[in-house]
Order: sequence, then C-alpha cells, then structure tokens
Amino acid sequence: MNAPDAETSRFARYAQFALLVLAAGALFPIMYLRQNFEVSLIEALGITASDLGDLNFILGAVVAVSYIPSGILADRVQPRILMSFSLLVVGALGFWMTTYPSLGALKIIYFGWGIAGGLCFWAAMLKAVKLMAASNEQGRFFGILDGGRGLVEAILASIAILMFREMSTPQDAATIRMTPVLLLYSSTAVILGILVFFVVKDNPDAVISKAQRAANKLAANSTLLKDLMLLLRMPQIWLVAGVIMVGQGLFFLTYSISAYLQVNLGLTALAAGSITLSKLWMRPLGGFTIGFLGDWFSREVVMAWLMLFASFSLLAMIFLPLGGHIYLVLPLVLVIGYITYAIKGLYWSLLDYCPVPPHLTGLAIGLVSFLGYMPDTVLPLYDGFLARNHDRAHSLNIYFITIACTGFVGAVLCVWLRKMNLRAAAAVAGAEG
Repeated sequence: MNAPDAETSRFARYAQFALLVLAAGALFPIMYLRQNFEVSLIEALGITASDLGDLNFILGAVVAVSYIPSGILADRVQPRILMSFSLLVVGALGFWMTTYPSLGALKIIYFGWGIAGGLCFWAAMLKAVKLMAASNEQGRFFGILDGGRGLVEAILASIAILMFREMSTPQDAATIRMTPVLLLYSSTAVILGILVFFVVKDNPDAVISKAQRAANKLAANSTLLKDLMLLLRMPQIWLVAGVIMVGQGLFFLTYSISAYLQVNLGLTALAAGSITLSKLWMRPLGGFTIGFLGDWFSREVVMAWLMLFASFSLLAMIFLPLGGHIYLVLPLVLVIGYITYAIKGLYWSLLDYCPVPPHLTGLAIGLVSFLGYMPDTVLPLYDGFLARNHDRAHSLNIYFITIACTGFVGAVLCVWLRKMNLRAAAAVAGAEG
C-alpha cells in the first residue's frame, strides 16, 4: 500500500480527505431522490412509478457495466480530474431536470448520471482514498468514508426536507415543491466539483505510464482474460459477491420505504419523508460501529446475523398492523436503517478472505462490484414490472417480501464462507505442523 507524499502535511491530507467524503456524500443522493421524495418526484416529472423504475434501471445498468472499466480509467487519469468531472456533470444534469423535461430527456439524464457516477467516480474515489491513507490508516479512512458519506447524505436530506416543507405548501404543484430540492443537490455537486479540482492534489502513484503497464503485463505474463478467469475460479469470490449482492439488495430496498409508508401505511408525504430522513442518520452509526463488532467476532457470523435481523425486520413492517401508528413505524424503520447500513459497512471486509494476488486487487474489486451491485440494475426493473401488473400497494408488498426473503439466502452464504475459511485455516495449520 502506498504511503502519502512525505511533503504533504497531515492537516492538508485530512482536509483533502474530508473534501472527498463530502463529494462522495453529495454525488449519489440526487440520483436516488426516490428514497425521500418518490411520490412527489413522480408527480413533478409527470411520469408513472413504472417509468421511474425504468429510469433507475438505466442508471443501474450503466453503473454496473462501468465498474471494471472504471478501474482501468482510474489507472490512466488522475482521480482529481475524474471526480471533479463527475460532480460537474451530475450537477449540470440536475439543473436540466429542474426544467421537468420529457421522458426521453430523463432517460438521457439518468444515463449521464450512470456514466458520471460509475465510470468516472467510483474507482477514482476509492483509489484516491487508498493513496491518501498511510498503511496503518486504511481501515479508519475507509470506515470514515462510508459513515461520512451517510452523514453528508443525512445533512443534505435534512436541508432538503426543510426546504420542501417551508418553501411551499401541500397545495402547491409538485414542480414548485421539488425545484428547491433539485437546485440544492445540483448546486452542491457543482461547488464540490470545483473545490475537488483545485484543492485535491495529484498523486504521482495514481497514474501508471504505458511503459509501466507494458512491463507489469510482461512480468506477470498475464492478460485481462486470464486474470478474470483466475478470479472467477475462486469460490470465495463468488460467495463474497453473493453476500454483497444480497446486502446491496436489502439496502436498495430501503429507497422504497418512503413510498411504502405513503401508499401502504397511509402516511403523508411529509411524515414519510421525515421518517426516512431519520433513517439516514443510522448510516453513520452503522458504518462507524459495525467494524468493531467485526473485529471482535467473526465477520461472516456477524454478517449472517445482520441479514437475518434485516429480513425479520422488513417482514415485520409488512405483516404487523402498523397503519397510522407513526410511533411504531419510526423505531422499526430506524432499526431497518441501522441494520442495512451496518451490512453495507461490513460486506467489503469479506474480500480479505479471498486469495487474490496483490496485483489483481483492483480487478477483483471491479469484478465483485459488477456482480455484487447487480441489484441496482435488476431491482428497479423488477419493481417496474410489478407496478405494471398490480396496483401499487400490492406491488410494493410483493417487492418487499421477495427482497426480504433474500436475507435468509445471504445468511446461508455467510455460513458457507465461514466454513470454507475454517477449512482453509485448518489446512494451513496442518501443513505448518
């Protein structure tokens, strides 16, 4: 692992890292406004729930196919440039959305968000943080990154909910109510894009020259296809990817809690938005605390229990008589938020159990990201399919039940990975003995 430049002061390094956390926290929320404003967003854009599912499918599909290429691009262009470009593009497309364009234009916006967030930002952000942190700082930097992203998202959402409530009335058109929210997220992305470009410093280790790439390829006697096949033959890669897939699906489901609270439990848009806003504050708590549990106990076992608790909590929200009882709904949603964010904060640590050669770590991250984040692509399509074939309340029930049940599958995968790791450890101990 690379140490930071010796001439860079600790303060400057931490300031740059803080800016990256802000950028990471501000980039993605505008793409997933459905988390807090789904019903109002649909009304403002003049589309259906099925249309919104299709738009999110476009976004998820573009991001999914970009994971592996994003790693290649991050090896050739300074992360500062890629991240700044992404933030500016996301902000500009957000400003375009404030004109409430046609469905065809919205598809272009979501496609552009996918390119900016997946191809240009994802790997660049992870690489920038990795190079910024010293060898003994990797864990805390990445832990703070995920929890900090959640904190920034919660702060922005708090401001957005306040603007949604104070700058309009329930009788106003949805476009009037949503415009300040879109302007907030878009302006924040643009401002941070400018700051990242001028504040974050280039790292000489971030870009590999053509000569270095040729030398590395010759020395390893490898090609991209051979490297991919090597990784795909590792059963641990598939198990970790499966666990991340389930965890990401449970996390993605929380984006629809606001709609569920309104449509199925009869809460107002403001009440549902306030509850989901409270849920966002669980992300820093889940991200910051779960790593310690994973260090004290087996990470696979902790993850298995988290997935079981997530499934039971989601099923409780569906089958318990919660309609109209906001003080019962709120704590349950907070528990769901904490558990799903804890899962998200822990699942990447499982990659350590995969016997990946050091020079293939980046490719492994891209491959596991491609497989593990498939729910971002598939679930919007599935939600849209259900919405087209059932009334919205029924479709949301089916959607929640099926995704909640995948948590049981994820728990089994965690136990399977645990047994595989124990066998591998026993084999190593036997060979050494």
